Amino acid sequence: MTPHRDREKDEARARTGHVIITALRFGGIALVMLGFAVVRGVIDLPYAVGVVLVVAGFLDFFFVPRLVARAWKARGGDDR
Repeated sequence: MTPHRDREKDEARARTGHVIITALRFGGIALVMLGFAVVRGVIDLPYAVGVVLVVAGFLDFFFVPRLVARAWKARGGDDR
């Protein structure tokens, strides 16, 4: 491949990784918001379920993207 195509391929991989990590963060925010709705009584579920959702959302927001990024870099960022 030419250097130009390699660069395009690398940029496409980087964009894909960025989209995945951003989606994971938005998922974490959604879990936190859902958990707060449960805790506040807006959604009729047990309080403990809301707390679990909030904690899972925070973990998803702060730690999962880092783990995915590390795994992505360890694999070389390719789709093998």
